[in-house]
Amino acid sequence: MIRLSRSDGLLTITPGETPLVTDALAPLDAMVLEVVGAHLSWSVLDDRQLPAAVLDDREAAQEWLWAVYGENVAIAVADGVDGEIAAESVRPELVAALRRLAYAHWASRWWPASTVDDIPALDPLLLDDEIGQLSEMCEMVLADSELLSLTPSDGDGPIDNSAELSPRRIAGPEASSQQSRPVFESSTRADDYALAAGGKQPGDGLIVAHGSGDWDWRRCPPGILDAGAEALSWTVTRTSGISTARVTVVAAPDCPRHIPEHLRPHVRLDTDNRTAAADTAELHLRTDSWSAEIQLPESAETFTTLTVFVPGLGPATTYPDESAMRARIRDFARSRLTGQAGDLLAAESAAAESDDDF
Repeated sequence: MIRLSRSDGLLTITPGETPLVTDALAPLDAMVLEVVGAHLSWSVLDDRQLPAAVLDDREAAQEWLWAVYGENVAIAVADGVDGEIAAESVRPELVAALRRLAYAHWASRWWPASTVDDIPALDPLLLDDEIGQLSEMCEMVLADSELLSLTPSDGDGPIDNSAELSPRRIAGPEASSQQSRPVFESSTRADDYALAAGGKQPGDGLIVAHGSGDWDWRRCPPGILDAGAEALSWTVTRTSGISTARVTVVAAPDCPRHIPEHLRPHVRLDTDNRTAAADTAELHLRTDSWSAEIQLPESAETFTTLTVFVPGLGPATTYPDESAMRARIRDFARSRLTGQAGDLLAAESAAAESDDDF
């Protein structure tokens, strides 16, 4: 069963609890495709094949509604009917291909590659190749913007046809941060990376705070920072009345040696929740970790909030804490690579085969 509902000139088709492009906050697990007259969406954590849809051109969408949802739904949409209606796809192989295409796009932006958590990166060339093949299979449904992006261009490098699909690409201010927490021990592997990059070091003064955790994936493009649960670590030492914070983030497994200046990550430390006082520094890539050192104001023993971000990237809306969702996505990726899921993408299959050597 699906539900048809209309609001503000849009028609929504929902098969259960599925993310919609009209949601105020787009969850990290949302997979989206732009199609003729509509946007389709799924949750990466839900095996449901039938997508949700938001139609902005019901007449144009009739080209594929019958194939995806069945004739009952196509007729109900044409007749302006609302409510629950039985849906049965006439072309289940097309529905499966659409979901797989949406997943390939999602994986190109949100796959949680991590050395810390032993999740290998996906080969972008294999992803691009499969996206191209799936797009040809779904040509009758896809919007012109999707198909045009597959046309060869004069530029170098792979064609990116998913920039508009991912909330990770929405520009916005440096909001949404990670709160500084009480001292706790990070994982051994993350500590090793922090030490290698100049984290906690004997003789640097009295350690007044240290910790580790993850960072907001919406604030940095993929392939730069490790997406692991303990990839971020920090230490605050105090000498002669001055506190210095050292922040380290493990580099992504597929991080290139040279990152363009506009994509280099920064760290912001807020030292007073009552004011806008903050210190910002660019993180520098050394071997396999990004690190920065910031001297705090004399009045501050430590910081209150730490934010890792790339300037100009990230949503304008402040999202609630998403650490639980990030953990679910890491578990999802591990299950994909350990044989708990069938029908892997070619890039996933290659990553699974190389996982023993990762």
